[in-house]
Amino acid sequence: MEHQPAASIFLTLQESALGQAMRSSPALYPAVEILHIIGFVVLVGSILALDLRLLGLGRAIAIPPMAQLLLPLSRAGFVLAISMGLLLFSADASHVVKNPAFQAKALLIVAALVNVVIAHALPWRDVGRWGDRVPGGAKATALISILLWLSVVCAGRLIAYF
Repeated sequence: MEHQPAASIFLTLQESALGQAMRSSPALYPAVEILHIIGFVVLVGSILALDLRLLGLGRAIAIPPMAQLLLPLSRAGFVLAISMGLLLFSADASHVVKNPAFQAKALLIVAALVNVVIAHALPWRDVGRWGDRVPGGAKATALISILLWLSVVCAGRLIAYF
């Protein structure tokens, strides 16, 4: 049985001026979709590079300056991807919210963000003292990060098929 108040929120979003604009403009939806893709390419690309470094690739590159470069990029990519994703969602919110691939993507994003919080609250707080030896906790969160963010991308792509 469908919960009506929640369903009406998504229908209200879909029927809002924003949702209507996203559906009616021949250029707006594709432009927003392109920006969404650019956002997640920047997000996942920068995270993947840093996580692979934590797992041992590119040992000649020091982690702190690499993180100083890549973490702001990943944050910017995340903001772009999420904001454009919300615009895309507004076009067909009442249907997309029921899509199992969308639901999986949303849960995976939450899990990935929890992993980020854990990584920065625990192993990353001592990054300045790591030297050449990356702690096991940092490696574990890096591996989890790679798996989660790549799964987010896959789930996002699968939305079109459900």
